[in-house]
Amino acid sequence: MDKGLIVRTIVVGPLQTNCYVLGCANTYEAVIIDPGADCAKINAVVKQEKLKLKAVVLTHGHYDHIGCLDSFDLPVYIHADDAEMLTNSQKNLSANFGIGQEFNPNLKILKDDDIVSVGDLRLKVIHTPGHSRGGICLQVRDVLFSGDTLFCHGVGRTDLPGGSFKALLDSINNKLIKALEPETLVFPGHGPSTTISQETRENNYL
Repeated sequence: MDKGLIVRTIVVGPLQTNCYVLGCANTYEAVIIDPGADCAKINAVVKQEKLKLKAVVLTHGHYDHIGCLDSFDLPVYIHADDAEMLTNSQKNLSANFGIGQEFNPNLKILKDDDIVSVGDLRLKVIHTPGHSRGGICLQVRDVLFSGDTLFCHGVGRTDLPGGSFKALLDSINNKLIKALEPETLVFPGHGPSTTISQETRENNYL
């Protein structure tokens, strides 16, 4: 992994969601990717690494990836097609579990190929619908944060509202497998990290 990146993984919540703190090693500016729960654990990592938080970036709008939004007074980036999920507990699925999470953050809307800047880092937005309509991956240098699009030996579920297995496979094959370097390190929304080359060889869904 590029030495200019600071990447810390915090596993949060009952669904064991991977929250990531991504920082620039030169400026110590950082973003939080998918703060799903356990904000104290996230803040402890930020403090330990002496990072300066600039924003939250969401790979999609499901409740297990957004649960800590009220704990951070930061701009929140999300793709346009999932933005409504933040304010609607039915759409983010938290209502199904009696949680009723709804948020009204300082919202920044993303689209395909947008760039989110963090210190010297440039995070490229890759729109990968399939798990949700507004699902995205984030590419920065030799690293990809894949949300619930691509997992180690798996892919995101597509039986939820807005899901499409065909769209998911199209997203993965055309925007990830064919477009990224094989050695790209993949940090998914759940489970262990992997690489594009490993998933090309070993992922039975692809």
